[in-house]
Amino acid sequence: MEPRNQSSTSEFILLGLSENPEQETLLFALFLCMYVVMAMGNLSIILAISSDSHLHTPMYFFLANLSLVDFGLATNTVPQMLVNIQTKSKSISYPCCLTQMYFFHFFGIVDSVLIAVMAYDRFVAICHPLHYTTIMSPRLCGLLAGGPWVFSYFISLTHILLMVRLVFCGNNKIPHYFCDLTPLLRLSCTDTSVNKIFVLIVAGMVIATPFICILASYVRIIVAIMKVPSAGGRKKAFSTCSSHLSVVALLYGTTIGVYLCPSSVRTAVKEKASAVMYTAVTPMLNPFIYSLRNRDLKGALRKLVSKKIISSS
Repeated sequence: MEPRNQSSTSEFILLGLSENPEQETLLFALFLCMYVVMAMGNLSIILAISSDSHLHTPMYFFLANLSLVDFGLATNTVPQMLVNIQTKSKSISYPCCLTQMYFFHFFGIVDSVLIAVMAYDRFVAICHPLHYTTIMSPRLCGLLAGGPWVFSYFISLTHILLMVRLVFCGNNKIPHYFCDLTPLLRLSCTDTSVNKIFVLIVAGMVIATPFICILASYVRIIVAIMKVPSAGGRKKAFSTCSSHLSVVALLYGTTIGVYLCPSSVRTAVKEKASAVMYTAVTPMLNPFIYSLRNRDLKGALRKLVSKKIISSS
């Protein structure tokens, strides 16, 4: 009997976003620019928050974690695609494919849970402002930030352990620009029912549950804000949540479309479009969403840029 942890396919072919050479040149330039902007934006936020003592608060601590996750999520997928376009080679080895899949799920799960943690932080800040510093203690913040990383490690590892059970034979072409779970399961010539059940369980834990928690937090937030007597106070309270709500819409709009929609309405084109939003567009936009409407963060970024200019002159 052939060992179940062996795969007859030693490599896969990533078909990418387009097989048209002219379009690939345009995609290379576009995604290179997006990646550079994403890296500069997220790393700048991390440096600004770490260097400014005024931003050493729970909200900015979680934001720095989110920026780190967004950087990791985009770095796991976009550079590989750029290399494949530049070298005209679309092959990826089986171990590298599993590694890329692992880190995609690892950063994706942390991202989803962190967004829910940030919603809880806003809930405490608005609904219990007098007890905010007591509730959001350094110990709790450490647990809320570190917990998703530990949780994601075990969930992502389980995905990979279930994947190595499968045998791949025949078609080895993945209609995607990175090794994602769903397209890869379609190529297996063995039973994938256990994998699919686990995908649904994980989707419930890391997509549906955080989304419900976010909705519950914002229902309480809206109720609390509507009780504020002054229009200016209500506007200020809403402004502290607007950036987070924009990120929630971007994140869950794409992930729900990929993982919770029925397979009958999903196509390879839709999956790739959603993945682009999730792995490239959202990580690039998040720094702008959080910095444009935040005076403290904009001030810290200006100080960071001024220091760089002074040190280089």
